[in-house]
Amino acid sequence: MKNFNSDILQLLKDIEQEMKSKLLWQSLPPKAEAFLSEQPFALDMMLPNEWLQWIFIPRIRALIDANAIVPRNFVLYPYFEETLKQQEEAAKLLSLIENLDKRVKA
Repeated sequence: MKNFNSDILQLLKDIEQEMKSKLLWQSLPPKAEAFLSEQPFALDMMLPNEWLQWIFIPRIRALIDANAIVPRNFVLYPYFEETLKQQEEAAKLLSLIENLDKRVKA
């Protein structure tokens, strides 16, 4: 479990760094109502990178910090592949997201 959590934390850190290097990391959060979305990936209220930064990464980190169980078998890659398909510079970010998906497969 410890290796799994440390692997996940490292992947999240790598995703964050890649988002920052591609200027996808934001200094200000979306409006409060965006966090109330009931849609998958908050797609009606947030851009994909916003959801990743403001919802997914903090929640997974919080679970690990609380020694709670990190969900398994989630799949992010197809969504991000579709939303970032026009951005050639997103290849590394997509690769990191794909690695995260592979790591959480039970």
